[in-house]
Amino acid sequence: MLHTARRLLTGPLLVAAIGAGLAVAPAAANAATVSATVEVGSTLMVRATPSLSAKIVGSLRDNQKIDVQCLAAGTDVRGSVRTSNLWAKLGTGRFVAWAYLSAAKPIARCTTQTPQAAPVKIKPTATVKYVTGTVRSTDGAVNIRTAPNTAAAVVLKLNPGRRVLLVCAVAGQKIAGTVRTTTQWDRTSTGHFISHAFVVSATLPVCKGSTVPSTSPDMSPEAFIKAAVPGAQQGWREYGVPPSVTIAQAILESGWGKSTLSTTHRNYFGIKCQNGKFGTLASGCATYRTTECTKAGSCFSTTGVFRTYSSMANSVRDHGNFLKVNSRYKPAFKYTKDANRFIWNVWKAGYATDPNYYTKVTGIMAKNGLYKYDTWK
Repeated sequence: MLHTARRLLTGPLLVAAIGAGLAVAPAAANAATVSATVEVGSTLMVRATPSLSAKIVGSLRDNQKIDVQCLAAGTDVRGSVRTSNLWAKLGTGRFVAWAYLSAAKPIARCTTQTPQAAPVKIKPTATVKYVTGTVRSTDGAVNIRTAPNTAAAVVLKLNPGRRVLLVCAVAGQKIAGTVRTTTQWDRTSTGHFISHAFVVSATLPVCKGSTVPSTSPDMSPEAFIKAAVPGAQQGWREYGVPPSVTIAQAILESGWGKSTLSTTHRNYFGIKCQNGKFGTLASGCATYRTTECTKAGSCFSTTGVFRTYSSMANSVRDHGNFLKVNSRYKPAFKYTKDANRFIWNVWKAGYATDPNYYTKVTGIMAKNGLYKYDTWK
């Protein structure tokens, strides 16, 4: 039998088998199965043979566990996990595209090939570059929809922490989510959509034919101040930082809430994590490229690990906590009811190296009438 099998793989057939990545292994390899997990945006079709033109004989759902006997060569498929011409042979003798499966252990190649349907001729297309996104939600699972709006049908739900392959960004319905408020929706590798308000990812290119989505809170100065006041006043009651100081620093350091750190992770003060610790008010840490400067004035590019927040109020309150627990700022807390003297002492203690920092902060306080939010008045 071994002689016959080798004789069958001669000439063009042998070349084809090698090109498809097949290897002749002992027959015993087909006896064991390996557990694999389905990763697909909707449902994965089970087919009679390893080809997209083969008859559909069933379907599998996302995250379903299956047992795979071996991998057989077939039609090329670009899936959510990989692009591959391999197909997983199930215990029923049916096949599913390996492009949509993940497995913790290697899977052997099938030693004998099931007759295949003629491969589907697919017009060559440009290689798609995927960006991996991570779902972040404090409200449970996030919906994957057929269009970039909440009226569209839901095809899948992703739990927080799940990763999703993204292609590009489109403008759609404005959503206020855990990560940000935005009109951006991300098109997934399956052609569906997830609101960027619940996704952390690198920057996506704009999908062809779409307008550029807004990823900023799109708040007027008045709206920004109104949103910051509750957390600033709560911060004064808890830690003693004058609300006018807190709001002015948030305006200055986040550019009215338009900085990447504030739009993505609601960090309005650039407060960093310390050895992975982020306190009780932040929700985690995120790494950003940043610029640091020495006392001599020499600046250089580096990375910084910054705190992330689930709400603007928590970021504003954590600003008060940060100043309170750092002993270097203790002199400022003699002036919890004198905003100008408070920020003067914070600046003198080394909060910022900008020689005009005090003037900038007090200028913002005066120009925008922030003193009226100091709750002791």
